[in-house]
Amino acid sequence: MQRPPTLTALAVLAALTALTACGAGDDKDTEAPTTPSDVTAQAGSATSVHVMWQQATDNEAVTGYEVFQKGKKVKTLPAGKSMVDINQLSPETAYSFTVRARDAAGNLSKPSPEIAVTTPAPTPDDEKPPTSPVKLRGKLDGNAVELSWGGATDNTGVTSYDIYQEDSRIHSVPGTGTTARVTGLRPGTVYTFTVRARDAAENSSADSNAVDLTTPAAAGEGPSTAPTGLRATARKGNIDLTWTPPKSDEPIESHELYLNGKLATTIVWGALPADGKAAYTLTVSDPPGTRYSIKLRAKLPDGKWGDFSAQRTVVVR
Repeated sequence: MQRPPTLTALAVLAALTALTACGAGDDKDTEAPTTPSDVTAQAGSATSVHVMWQQATDNEAVTGYEVFQKGKKVKTLPAGKSMVDINQLSPETAYSFTVRARDAAGNLSKPSPEIAVTTPAPTPDDEKPPTSPVKLRGKLDGNAVELSWGGATDNTGVTSYDIYQEDSRIHSVPGTGTTARVTGLRPGTVYTFTVRARDAAENSSADSNAVDLTTPAAAGEGPSTAPTGLRATARKGNIDLTWTPPKSDEPIESHELYLNGKLATTIVWGALPADGKAAYTLTVSDPPGTRYSIKLRAKLPDGKWGDFSAQRTVVVR
């Protein structure tokens, strides 16, 4: 018959349990993330402000960001975000914002320095958009790009310029600026940038010209496998496409065509395109004025899909 544990045995067990709990506590993450840097706040309209920052780092991982207006939390964002629009503000009013990073253990970074911004006066009758920015240019600098453009004009004044990578706004600068630096680019990737001007009534211009840039491949990786020279011309009911397939020692016989970010069709030739050029006509049925974003990628001889081409945007007639 088994005897019950003695008082001494129970004491030892309690001590071991306490030591185990203490050791588990030693593993708890108590290190806070770094403070988000380069925080900017730009009035996008009379009632909105666009806040941006450079992402923070953490010994484990940053899981999100919190944006504060005068000590009051106004936005919570996931780790992948580094910008946000704060809406429903008052016209002609001074605001200040700070940003803090958060990790999985709940540790918060120190708040960034306060950034002040004043919303402009409302322009309720303004329905005229600015002109498009012109002569957009881009220059790669490692994993970053320096963009510059010619300024737009507006009947009430340009309040900001929005930088787009494909169809996603990734950065904004004040209406007095005509340059931007975009960081965090991936190696061996094709990027397509455009810029739009915006006024205080939230009217946005049409896109500037597009700039395509391909970042250098990472060490040990081969050249880009993206199709190049994509051109898209819209006409009634159709979009005519031409491009150059990626270089390969074996024939490239098919491409996937993406429309507005979704696979639209797979193009397969019975015979290979002559002179290294490819052409295809896409039939569309949406009404005139519909905007399409188009890109494609090739099926490589090893059976894998290659890199995406630069994106082109057209409006059907």
